[in-house]
Amino acid sequence: MNPGDTALLSIRQADGRTKTRPILLLKQMPPFNDWLVCGISTQLHQEHKGFDFVVLDTDAIFAQTGLKGSSVIRLGFLDVIPTSSIPGSIGKIDPVTLKLLLNRLANHLLN
Repeated sequence: MNPGDTALLSIRQADGRTKTRPILLLKQMPPFNDWLVCGISTQLHQEHKGFDFVVLDTDAIFAQTGLKGSSVIRLGFLDVIPTSSIPGSIGKIDPVTLKLLLNRLANHLLN
C-alpha cells in the first residue's frame, strides 16, 4: 500500500455505525505505520469547498481511482487504520492531487 491508494474498508460513521466505503490512504503514522485515511463519498453536497476535493467521473484522473462514480474526498472524515485491516488497493489518485490534499490538511491544522 502507498500514499494516494484508494481502498474499500468498513469504517465508523458519525452516527457510530460502520459502513463499507472507499478511503484514501494519506500517510503512514508512527510508531506502528498505521494509515491516516480519509473517507470518500458520492454525496457531493458534503464537499467543504477549498478543503475537500471532488473527483468527477468526467475528470482525466477518474479512471485510475477505482471509484464507481463522481465522489468527494473528505479531509474532515479522518481515521487511523492498521495496515493489516486494509484488504488492498482498488485504485489511486495522482501525486499532484495527493500533495494538494496533504497541503490543505496541513494548512488547516496549522491555522
